[in-house]
Amino acid sequence: MNLNLRDKIILVTGGAKGIGEGIATVLAAEGAIPVIIGRSEEDNLKTVEAIRDAGGQAHQFVAELTDLDQCKRAVSQTMTQFGRIEGLVNNAGVNDGVGLENGSYEGFMASLQKNLVHYYLMAHYALPALKAAKGHIVNIGSKVAETGQGGTSAYAASNGGRNALTREWAVELLPYGIRVNCVIVAECWTPLYANWIKTLPEPERKLQQIVSKIPLEQRMTTTEEIANTVAFLLSDKSSHTTGQLIHVDGGYTHLDRSITN
Repeated sequence: MNLNLRDKIILVTGGAKGIGEGIATVLAAEGAIPVIIGRSEEDNLKTVEAIRDAGGQAHQFVAELTDLDQCKRAVSQTMTQFGRIEGLVNNAGVNDGVGLENGSYEGFMASLQKNLVHYYLMAHYALPALKAAKGHIVNIGSKVAETGQGGTSAYAASNGGRNALTREWAVELLPYGIRVNCVIVAECWTPLYANWIKTLPEPERKLQQIVSKIPLEQRMTTTEEIANTVAFLLSDKSSHTTGQLIHVDGGYTHLDRSITN
């Protein structure tokens, strides 16, 4: 299917690694030009070079997304370079384990900055360009907002906020034809996930326990599978889809666990 994304300028926050890298790679394969926004120039350039080596186009700008001015600058730099923005993928974030019992005010607020506030800032600063291009927004979320996890209040709150902003923006931006959707991730294999598993007692056993509870094929979701849905939601092939929370998780969030026993 031709998604008609050729030469579309798509901002991808945290696009250098993990799910973001998968998104940038798939968008480039569809002919779009992902613009990676992330704090590490080295990581950004590594992904850009890999995309270019594969015959695609990509660009990058360095920004610490917890800094308001750097979010604004990243959008401004993109406009200076390309003159347009046709899509925004809010993806950057980390499950940082700021809990209720063992957390703190400072940790909670810092986590909101890392995981939620920049979603608003990037959309706010990119909005004039998105209005001009009739572009679209895809937020990346986590099942933690719906299922809970324990010990991660700030990340859960951030993802609840991502879900709420998705629907709020979908309503607010209706007059401009800007569609806003959210892709919800459950168990997706990334370098961050691999590092987290290693911190647990008996990591291999824990991983097998998790995988065994994923209804469809008892395997982890791939970053490419997340990215394929993101690309579809950014394309005109999803032209009447907005305000949706779409779970790409092999049924992990909603299907009866008894079927995997």
